[in-house]
Amino acid sequence: MASAAPEWARELVTGLAARAGVTIDGRGPCDLVVNDARFFERVARDGSLGLGESYMDGWWDTPDLAGLHHRIAGARLGDTHESIGWRLVARVLRARLSNLQSRRRAPIVAEQHYDQTDRAYRCMTDSWITLSCGYWAGARDLQSAQEGKLDLVCRKLGLRAGQHVLDVGCGFGAFARFAATRYGCRVTGINISTRQLEVARELAAGLPVEFVHCDYRDLPRRFAPGTFDRAASMGMFEHVGYRNFRAYMEAVSPVLKPDGLFLLHTVGSDVTVERNDPWFDRYIFMNGMLPSIAQLGASFEGLFTMEDWHNFGNDYAKTLRAWFAQFDERWPEPRDTAFYRMWKYYLLCSAGQFSARRLQLWHLVLARQGVPGGYASVR
Repeated sequence: MASAAPEWARELVTGLAARAGVTIDGRGPCDLVVNDARFFERVARDGSLGLGESYMDGWWDTPDLAGLHHRIAGARLGDTHESIGWRLVARVLRARLSNLQSRRRAPIVAEQHYDQTDRAYRCMTDSWITLSCGYWAGARDLQSAQEGKLDLVCRKLGLRAGQHVLDVGCGFGAFARFAATRYGCRVTGINISTRQLEVARELAAGLPVEFVHCDYRDLPRRFAPGTFDRAASMGMFEHVGYRNFRAYMEAVSPVLKPDGLFLLHTVGSDVTVERNDPWFDRYIFMNGMLPSIAQLGASFEGLFTMEDWHNFGNDYAKTLRAWFAQFDERWPEPRDTAFYRMWKYYLLCSAGQFSARRLQLWHLVLARQGVPGGYASVR
């Protein structure tokens, strides 16, 4: 172990942990065991970024990583950490003064995250390679939960054979292939991740599916008004950024037919924020931003009628744990590498946040003109 930590740092971190019901070097399943005393000053100085990075470096461990983060999230330590100082101030000012999710920066996110982590995603997901929350009502395992989610989306949109469907941020094309094979739809998916598009095209060969390299902002220029009967977006809105929420809705609305429906599947925050968690921003979702209810409502006002809002955030905790179990079983490299520990931290930290209900998973069904006679909610 390195030399002893400064007393101020040890006291600060120990006190914060105690507020979450966590004992440093305790024996409980959610307690934190320090392997390197430098951990204390790093966390005291850098907050959640230091906590995640020191875990990646092996400076601490815990028997239950998801449980630990459930307690941290439940105690709202991220809202009250007194020691983040000028680094947090700088991040907040940067988010307010600049558009971190601009057109120029969007491809950087695709290249640095999705293109480079393709193998990890393939290890952890189901046979459809679905990168968003599963629906566990009646599901037996991850595969059935993801198929349940894809079918739920199709039923909420009322898909019928022959309809033309837009998939905004199509990932590896799971929804497009599902809607084409199970519901007989023609699907156009857009994405800015070159690697994901390559895989999606290979997997959809022979299906009435087209994948286009296109930024969502270009939808009105790329497609004629009223091109699509339906639209869906799953796990992409988190990358849009609050400065662009309105522009996103303004891009999707005109390419839908007047009686079109749009299903938005997104992680949501129970409070309005203007910045991403610093560890997630650096290592997982660069320039990401989780919307709040208030931000979403403002984004589509006057463009869509909100027909249905479904929250099943606890299902994401189950999905994340299932993803980690598969990743841990299939990952071909040693478990003591920084990448393995980073991916474990990402999945189980997120599971804890969702189980503590600090994060939500929302399905919004939006209609361009409102459904005549009312929309019948589907679950």
